[in-house]
Amino acid sequence: MTDRTDLTATLRFTVGEDDTALAVGSGDLPVLGTPRLLAWLEAATCAALAPDLRDGETSVGTRVELEHQAPTPLGAVVETAASVTHVDGRLHRLTVSARHAADTPAGRPGKVVATGEVTRVVVDAERFMGRLAGS
Repeated sequence: MTDRTDLTATLRFTVGEDDTALAVGSGDLPVLGTPRLLAWLEAATCAALAPDLRDGETSVGTRVELEHQAPTPLGAVVETAASVTHVDGRLHRLTVSARHAADTPAGRPGKVVATGEVTRVVVDAERFMGRLAGS
């Protein structure tokens, strides 16, 4: 388990039909849906923490605060970023952001799409899954 606050990750995604609000059921427009955007941001948080996890450890999301600030059309490239800002034992807080990539074919390059914070807790994967069996 890590106590480092210098961990970061950046991931890129292209908005496809399956990523739209219409497809994920969060609206009726063919633009990037908030649930998909959140999944992409969480993927960035996982990528930021992954290099410092021990064998058998993983992290689970426990809290999300997200402001979806701008629409993103089909075909746009979105760059997501996550940075660890606070560590308290197993708890890690990460700031997250998403923006239209500079080379995006649609949308305004560099425009901020979303900002927020995600809290993740490092757990032993086997023990965590074992808790489900006892439910």
